[in-house]
Amino acid sequence: MNECLFNPLYVIGHKNPDTDSICAAIGNAAFLRKHGYPEAIAARCGELTQRISWVLEQAGQPLPVLIRDATPTAESICHNNMVSVLPDDTFLTTYRRMIENNLDVIPVIDNADNLHGLIRHFDLLNLLLPRQLSDDSVRTVVASLDNIARTINARCLTGETLSTDDEELYLLVGASSEPSIRSRLANYKRKGLAGKLCVICGDRPNIQLFAVEYGVRALVITAEAHPTADIREAAQESGTCILSTPWDTSSVGQLIRCSRRVHDVVHREFVTFSSTMTLTRMRQIAVQSRQSLFPVLCKHTNKVIGIISQTDLVDPPRMRLALVDHNEFGQAVDGAEEAEIVEVMDHHRLGTLIATREPIRFINEPVGSTSTLVARRFFHRDEKPEPGIALCLCAGILSDTINLTSPTSTSIDRQMMEWLIPIAGIDPEKFTDEFFATGSLLRGKDTDPYAIIQADRKEFVEFGSRISISQVEEAGVYGFEAVRKKLQKALEELLQQGKYRLACLLVTDITSHDSLLLAVGDEAVLDKLEFKRQDDNLFLAKDVVSRKKQLFPAISRALKSIE
Repeated sequence: MNECLFNPLYVIGHKNPDTDSICAAIGNAAFLRKHGYPEAIAARCGELTQRISWVLEQAGQPLPVLIRDATPTAESICHNNMVSVLPDDTFLTTYRRMIENNLDVIPVIDNADNLHGLIRHFDLLNLLLPRQLSDDSVRTVVASLDNIARTINARCLTGETLSTDDEELYLLVGASSEPSIRSRLANYKRKGLAGKLCVICGDRPNIQLFAVEYGVRALVITAEAHPTADIREAAQESGTCILSTPWDTSSVGQLIRCSRRVHDVVHREFVTFSSTMTLTRMRQIAVQSRQSLFPVLCKHTNKVIGIISQTDLVDPPRMRLALVDHNEFGQAVDGAEEAEIVEVMDHHRLGTLIATREPIRFINEPVGSTSTLVARRFFHRDEKPEPGIALCLCAGILSDTINLTSPTSTSIDRQMMEWLIPIAGIDPEKFTDEFFATGSLLRGKDTDPYAIIQADRKEFVEFGSRISISQVEEAGVYGFEAVRKKLQKALEELLQQGKYRLACLLVTDITSHDSLLLAVGDEAVLDKLEFKRQDDNLFLAKDVVSRKKQLFPAISRALKSIE
């Protein structure tokens, strides 16, 4: 089976995803599925705004997969198609399974996925050889008649239902002279042990009859020999079970010992990994353990979900990511630095660049939207995306360029928008009006100031300072004053929690193409901002609509002047 089915390529945007981030992920995943990556899946690392949900509904697209963390865990790297045995499986079943799969140790798991322990080659020896040798110990075997019959491929000739309960049986091979066999049977009879005997013999009618007359527990007739009707009838009366096997007498004597269940010798002192355990922690534990195999248990149910070997921890499979709309680990899904980055597609400045093990495709161009770059991939291949994908890409361009009015807009953005509109089958004016009217964050009934700040927030590092910039786009900023105090308080909490030098919210009016900037943090930085200051924390940013091309450069200049 294709390996990619077990290791998807997640196409994913930045934290606190905006419309362009989600739509670019959906569009790029669709493109990659057609061009070399059939396993590509659109993903997200944050919750969706009402506006993005509206776009997906209009496009008929499912929600991208939610991935909170890309760090390799026991669950993500374990083998789910593990080889195991049941507690009631026999030595022979276990041994064969280990040999066929070249295993030195195997987990013992019941039908409800509960872990009973591990079985090693050394543990199996305890089923064949007693710890202390004596005449009784070497003859004794604890097994059920059902397991014995299965192990030696025997048929029951007395018509009874074979017991599945383990019994202590004494093996007696009927290969000696008839007087000797009769004497030994009589000796067991006197001790009250005849009912625990399992007699093994070939085509020797007299020995068969002796065994039945003394009422032994089982008579195993080898080489498919058949007892007479009289012997079978006598056996039914005495309660002796007659089994017929194609194996010879010598082989049966050995195979019966292989019919013992493994649950008696399960190794119960072992180390397991929780499904959420990180790769680093697993390596620390494995180094201190002599185990070669580690069962993985679900954190919530404690059931077995897979197995990990020592060698799996050397260079395990990592989550594969294709990043869109960002190019910094600081903005990527948690754990991205431990994932395999396959591709990056972005339209922002180059920040703290992502390090990769191998060369990758890195696309970064000064256009207004990452969705533009995705659309151009289809365009250059002379391929039309599906209407729903085209609609998503239209929304991504529309959002990031504020309907092509942002200073970040380029002729390429306009060209791709014009190409996509007929494919998506939308009325551009109607779609634009409905898009920006949907999901007003400022005028919502139950406005959550923290949700507003987190809806589209990005982090930057400039001159050693951490900066948080959030942005909302509104058709008019009439609802701002009503929630301003709550927004400022939320920014101040974020400032402290994230240890930022500056935390700000850009409220952009898409009708006037102006913005209000609410900012908290280092007063020295605030004082150097080049926007018109309304009060201690509010600025009027005329003609400012772009976080990337206008606001962040202004903050950078303020920081530089201080440094």
